[in-house]
Amino acid sequence: MRLPLNQRIAILLHEGTAGPQGKTGLSLLRYSEAPIVAVIDRECVGRSLTDITGIKRDVPIVESVTASLQYQPQVLVIGIAPKGGTVPDDYWIEIKNALQAGMSLVNGLHTPLATMPELNALLKPGQLIWDVRKEPPNLGIASGLARTLPCRRVLTVGTDMAIGKMSTSLEMHWASKLRGWRSKFLATGQTGVMLEGDGVALDAVRVDYAAGAVEQMLMRYGKNYDIVHVEGQGSLLHPGSTATLPLIRGSQPTQLVLVHRAGQTHNRNNPHVPIPPLPEVIKLYETVASAGGAFAPVRVVAVALNTVGLDENAAKDAIAQTTKLTGLPCTDAVRFDANVLLDAVMKS
Repeated sequence: MRLPLNQRIAILLHEGTAGPQGKTGLSLLRYSEAPIVAVIDRECVGRSLTDITGIKRDVPIVESVTASLQYQPQVLVIGIAPKGGTVPDDYWIEIKNALQAGMSLVNGLHTPLATMPELNALLKPGQLIWDVRKEPPNLGIASGLARTLPCRRVLTVGTDMAIGKMSTSLEMHWASKLRGWRSKFLATGQTGVMLEGDGVALDAVRVDYAAGAVEQMLMRYGKNYDIVHVEGQGSLLHPGSTATLPLIRGSQPTQLVLVHRAGQTHNRNNPHVPIPPLPEVIKLYETVASAGGAFAPVRVVAVALNTVGLDENAAKDAIAQTTKLTGLPCTDAVRFDANVLLDAVMKS
């Protein structure tokens, strides 16, 4: 499945439009081709979405599902990605109101909703609940097969969670297509799966099979494309992240692109955990990827710098400083396009 392109979408984003938990909804607003007709966020009612987020999309912000009905939405998407992935208590009434109003539901949280009798009782013919985070069937243990593929396999890795790995991969994918290459974006999180219509929500996969799920996806698509852009997850620097290593092992990347937020010095949710100097982070990722020679050498070829919150001049200064610090090409792919990153990939 994918987010329907022929149905009107409302995104449930209470406390997420201007807050740290709105990653899923904001990514859909930035990248989805679906007709999004309303954002539901009681904290930002009536404000300009573009002024708050910088996303150039004219979508009204309303206070509730009931208030969104004037725009005739047909699908409600839960647009937050909170810690732990559970449904906030105050979201339940909005979810039930949407189902009672005849809307289908897209759920990217860990809490499964499609099997709840209380919610199923509200469904009418034609309505459905799509739980995006599901483990794919018929998984096996990874064996390093992706290294046999002829395509370039570009994996985004990060200094923290939720800093722009998906956005960077998408921007590089679109830039690749504009150059006439056969390119594929491989989604590994719930938002990417909603956008792309396929992929695997990696954090729904049992850890023993995580690398196998990635490998299975690479083997399905790798022979048909010149370049695949594998959406990164988590970070080797995050004390609670388990997704990055399976992505490295399962995809057997040919290039890595490091994603970092300008000015960030510590893990956002664990301020006692520092982010080492970027040259040390680069060395870490290259060492882990090659595993002392067990796997092919892999280089971090560029840095994607998230400059959100900086004005354009400050962003350009931060990019220049990062280039000087790391000796690698650097840009903000969302703000300035991904061609600098893609050039680095193709030269390596």
